[in-house]
Amino acid sequence: MTAETDARIARLLHHRKAGLSLGEPVVPPISVATTFHLPQAQGAAHYYGRSGQPTWDAVEAQLSILEAAETVTFPSGMAAITAALVCSLKAGAKVMIPSDGYYVTRLLGRDLLQVYGVDVVQVPTLEMETADFTGFQVIYIETPSNPGLDTVDIAVLARRAHAAGALLIADNTTMTPFLQRPLDLGADLVVAADTKAPAGHSDALFGHVAGRDANLMARIREWRRQSGSVPGPFEAYLVHRGLETLEVRLERMCASAAVIAARLAAHPAVKNLRYPGLPGDASYGAVGGQMANGGFLIGLTLADAEVAEAFLARCPMIEQATSFGGTHSAGERRARWGDSVPEGFIRLSVGIEPVEVLWSSIAAALADLQA
Repeated sequence: MTAETDARIARLLHHRKAGLSLGEPVVPPISVATTFHLPQAQGAAHYYGRSGQPTWDAVEAQLSILEAAETVTFPSGMAAITAALVCSLKAGAKVMIPSDGYYVTRLLGRDLLQVYGVDVVQVPTLEMETADFTGFQVIYIETPSNPGLDTVDIAVLARRAHAAGALLIADNTTMTPFLQRPLDLGADLVVAADTKAPAGHSDALFGHVAGRDANLMARIREWRRQSGSVPGPFEAYLVHRGLETLEVRLERMCASAAVIAARLAAHPAVKNLRYPGLPGDASYGAVGGQMANGGFLIGLTLADAEVAEAFLARCPMIEQATSFGGTHSAGERRARWGDSVPEGFIRLSVGIEPVEVLWSSIAAALADLQA
C-alpha cells in the first residue's frame, strides 16, 4: 500500500470524528426513520427516507473517501449498474458490454435496455481494446472480468472512448478501490457490488456508483430517488462496519490467493489455472500497474463438471456459494449459470482462513479425486 492509500484508510476510520459532539456514539447509529422533523420545507438535511438518511450519509462518506469521488449507494450491485447505465443512455443509443462479464449484466442488456430501444453490443473483454467505438455512447467494462479474469487497460480504453464521444463505465467489484482505481485512470463512472469484499461477511446486499462529473452524479442520485432503488439502513450500517476492516482482510485474502494459486497451478488434477498474480498468466501485465496485486479470485479448471462438483463437495474449507469476497473461501462451478467457461471451471474466492489450513483442505479434496 502507498502512503496515499494509508492516509485514505486512516481518514475512512476517523471520518465521523470532526462532526461528533460530546457523548455522541463513535459508531454511526442505525437510523430507521422514514420521516424527519420538517416545520419548513427548506434547509433540512433530510426530509423523507427515499431521498436520504443519516446511515446512508455515513457509508457514502466512507466510499467517497475510498473513491476520491462523489458516491451514491444502492440496494445491490445490479441496482448500481442499472442506475449508471440508465442515466447514461437513451433510446437509440449504443452500449458495448463484455460478452464474458457478469451474466446478470448481460441479462439487463437483453431484457431491459434493448426493450427500451438501446442497441446492446456484446464484445469479449480481450477484444475491447481494439474494438471500434464509433457511434457508441457508453463503453462498459469489467476488469478483471468475472469469472474469466481477463483484463483490459483502463487508461487506454478511457482515452479511446472519450475520443469517440463515449463514456467509460468500469465495474470494479472484483478489485475494490484499494486494489484498482478506474476513476484515476480516466473512467467516467465506477460501479461495484459492495455485497462482496467491502461488506465482507456475506450478510448485506449493497452497491454504489462513484464519479467526478457533478451533473452525471446528480442524475444518478435523482434516479435513485425517483425509482425508489434505495438501500436499507441495516445494510448501510453493515457495509460501514465492513469497510473499516476491508484493507486488512484484503491483505490476507490476496496473499493467500497468491500462495494457493501457485500450488494449484502445479497440481496434476488442475487442467488450467487463471490468477492475474501468477507470472505467465494472460492478465499478469496489469499487476503492478493498474492493479495493486493479483486479487483474491482464482479460476481453476478440473477435468469435467462431475469432478468439479465432487471437489467442491469434498472440501470443508470452501463454501459452495454463488458470491465472492467474504471471510469464508467460496467456490462454484460457473458453467451452471451459463457462463462461457469449461464445464469443470470453478471460480474460487479465497477468504481469510489461515493459508496452510486452507491449502491442506484443498489438497486433501484433490487427492480424494485421484484416489
